[in-house]
Amino acid sequence: MNSDKALKGDLLGGHDYSNSRGQNLERGLSNRHIQLISIGGAVGTGLFMGAGKTISLSGSSIILTYMIIGFFLFFVMRAMGELLLSNLKYKSFADFGAAYLGPWAGFFIGWSYWLTWVVGAIADYVVIGGYFQFWYPDLPAWIPAICTLGLLLFLNILTVKLFGELEFWFAIIKIVAIVGLIIVGAILISTAYVSPNGVTASLENLTEKGTIFPYGMAGFFAGFQIAIFSFAGIELVGTTAAETANPKKTLPRAINAVPIRVILFYVLSLICIIAVTSWHEVSPTKSPFVQLFLLAGLPAAAGMINFVVTTSAMSAANSGVFSTSRMIYGLAVEKDAPAIFKVLSRSSVPVAGLLFSCFCMLVGTGLLFAIPDVMTVFTLVSTISAILFIFTWSMILISYLVYRKKRPDLHERSEFKMPWGVPMCWITLIFFVFVVSLLSLVPDTRQALSLVPIWFVALFIFYRVRARGERYKILRKGVRLQGE
Repeated sequence: MNSDKALKGDLLGGHDYSNSRGQNLERGLSNRHIQLISIGGAVGTGLFMGAGKTISLSGSSIILTYMIIGFFLFFVMRAMGELLLSNLKYKSFADFGAAYLGPWAGFFIGWSYWLTWVVGAIADYVVIGGYFQFWYPDLPAWIPAICTLGLLLFLNILTVKLFGELEFWFAIIKIVAIVGLIIVGAILISTAYVSPNGVTASLENLTEKGTIFPYGMAGFFAGFQIAIFSFAGIELVGTTAAETANPKKTLPRAINAVPIRVILFYVLSLICIIAVTSWHEVSPTKSPFVQLFLLAGLPAAAGMINFVVTTSAMSAANSGVFSTSRMIYGLAVEKDAPAIFKVLSRSSVPVAGLLFSCFCMLVGTGLLFAIPDVMTVFTLVSTISAILFIFTWSMILISYLVYRKKRPDLHERSEFKMPWGVPMCWITLIFFVFVVSLLSLVPDTRQALSLVPIWFVALFIFYRVRARGERYKILRKGVRLQGE
């Protein structure tokens, strides 16, 4: 376990992230990569696949849900940005968590974030299998899911720059699709288009009787689970800090654009979906983006949008493959994971961590396909992932509070200060507690919530075993030195 002296060194100077051969993660991501990765993180599978369920629960009030969550997550991002830029030797939020809260925090944050993306990627692979059935109804969903996993593993092994290129083009496809949906939706609304189901496209569909809070406040609150998962990965830009060519320039740009993305990608697209299709016609088990074009009598466009949402799920899964390998590499460097995960390829890719993470995704995806209903599986794993994301976001805020107390000098020198710093941290933490409590109200999310404590108990046990092993090594070394 790290000594107090080492911890003090972390506070002052940060970590050395080179492995035993002196290799480092490559700074191969440019500004355009980071900007698009941050967009990819802000627009995930939860929006494309899960929006149907949230609309069916909350009606048009889901627009307010997304705005509330986006508002609070903006401050999480700003806290993370100030902390990362306060010391460029911090390679992720696990680093500054360990520095300000203690070694245990780095251990818990690192491993929890790793599991978060493993579980989240499993959800994405399950969804990919479901999307392919739009074109091939008789194709077993596990085939495209496993093939996608193999493809992403192969591409991520090659070089970090290739990951950046993949995310760049995946994000471009997302942006074009959402902007296209908004334009088509605006045209249909302006022309009062009548769908084959007899629904007239109109903004009045947003406020018609029984649409804003169709199931009361209970339904409104129930929509927060999938909505939270929609933002999963918004902090991914923080794990790319170690591989960013110019973090002082690129990180602030990416973080400050979060409110614009929320308004454009979430609010406007949801307004178009509800206005064109009507709340009553939105299926909770299908992508509302595809449904919009089907109800508009444009099946060819629906097939194109299905391609887009499939690439969106691939993008989210690709982010999972990348972030899990980098997080487990950082854990290995800090001796919180087996030393084999420090192994880097010639192109500076943590291959061992990549293979282990993908193996875990493969096992999880295979097991979950034993459950026939895709939406049931998606709800279960997305809830677990959302809870773990909330834990990570909360630890970022707690680290920020300690940073403000211990290093006011760094805060004063910061060129990227978090707005309303300490008070906004506490308000956001209270909001997260509120959201987690909401998950206990619905049976399917309550089941996932009951499983999460098992993970933290297991982490505590492993951390204690690891700490005892470190103390034993120190004692043995001391005895040997005295003998000499």
